[in-house]
Amino acid sequence: MSVVDIKSIIGETTEYDKKVALEVKKPKSWCKSVSAFANGIGGSLIFGISNDGEVIGLKDAEHDAEIISEQIKTRLNPIPNFNLRFHREMDKTLVILDVYAGELTPYYYDADGMLTAFHRVGNESVPVTPAKLQELVLKGSVSSYDCLKSKYDFENMSFTKLKATYKQRTGNKFEDSDFESFGITDENGELTNAGALLADESPIHHSRLFCTRWNGLDKAPGAIDAIDDKEYTGGLVNLLQAGMEFVANNSKKAWKKTGNSRKEMPDYPERAVLEGIVNALIHRNYLELGSEVHIDMFDDRLEIYSPGGMCDGTRVQDRDLMRVPSRRRNPVIADIFNRLKYMDRRGSGFKKILSDYRSQESYSPKLEPEFYSDNDSFMLVLKNIAYVAEESLVRVTKRKKLHEHAKNIEEYLKSNNGAKSGDIAKFIGLSADRTRVILQKMDNVSAIGEYKDRRYWLKDQSLEK
Repeated sequence: MSVVDIKSIIGETTEYDKKVALEVKKPKSWCKSVSAFANGIGGSLIFGISNDGEVIGLKDAEHDAEIISEQIKTRLNPIPNFNLRFHREMDKTLVILDVYAGELTPYYYDADGMLTAFHRVGNESVPVTPAKLQELVLKGSVSSYDCLKSKYDFENMSFTKLKATYKQRTGNKFEDSDFESFGITDENGELTNAGALLADESPIHHSRLFCTRWNGLDKAPGAIDAIDDKEYTGGLVNLLQAGMEFVANNSKKAWKKTGNSRKEMPDYPERAVLEGIVNALIHRNYLELGSEVHIDMFDDRLEIYSPGGMCDGTRVQDRDLMRVPSRRRNPVIADIFNRLKYMDRRGSGFKKILSDYRSQESYSPKLEPEFYSDNDSFMLVLKNIAYVAEESLVRVTKRKKLHEHAKNIEEYLKSNNGAKSGDIAKFIGLSADRTRVILQKMDNVSAIGEYKDRRYWLKDQSLEK
């Protein structure tokens, strides 16, 4: 069996599907992938190869290529940009269909007048949700949700928080002309969705923030489910500041002496928390109704959830986080947060979050932030530095204590060889059960006799220090 290296055929393309043969009578079986690739970041279809990578080849590759081209032009609406090429492998011919990311989204599969748009979820091509379809329509019209005219009147909105924050963080006064330049109103003075989201009393109901400090390591019910629980409404600036305050109020901040000063040792690096909440608020999918941004705090971690996956449809856990380009689902809101100096235009927030953790004095791989996404959601998990450090300290302390007890037992057995566990327990100040556990872990001690009459003897080897 000849197995081919897929990357040697398609290069760095991250999305691809394999087909043993061209299913002429079932065009949807592969046309749905063409739709999904065109609606996403592009991808390749490889005909003549099995799912496990075995090269099968096509009997009449040129004829199959003609059918593929004809079916795309007949079944896809609009017709995406694509390229067909042949690849020879072990004297067998494969057909490679490269589909490029489209600009005229959504790209539909047309089945006798029934239009269905597909997108990638993991390694599958599935029909888009209504919210995703709206997002593709906006993308195809070179638009975004936040720049569209809202259904609310600008005259009924106030922006006190936005103006005060702009003055505080930049030193500049927010002028009336800034409403249009910021994208809060359009050229006709109408309120945009970005403006509605930033108003003091935002009328967009699903733009809320739920924060919970859970009791323990999970959400399992107990005597006390939650230590603190808040629901915040209002403009995005208010939500950001409220989220930061909630995390601060439910975190501990230790100090470490360094010469003539002291160094902060917080549970969570402040910059990482800020980036996490900012990303959740500005990159969430506001077309997803009935879902809000959540901050869930546990003893050992903090989780930030937001509706909507990666803008390009990929899964963040499959990406190299240090090389993910900055893409904005809501460019107007992102630009406003940049003007407020809450974020940087130049790069991905992932890098800043990772860098902030890696710069901590007590950093270890166990503290690495975790990122997860699917089609409908995104989650960031930040580790509690103090909790992980404390757990490590407890383990180290236990090992040291165990070693001290073992040394004391060794000293006792040097002059009391053949002692019972009860006698040894009295000497080292532990219970008989705990003493027997330690004795079982000592390689230089042997036991003779039944449970009640068991005696312990020191072997010739000394305890390893």
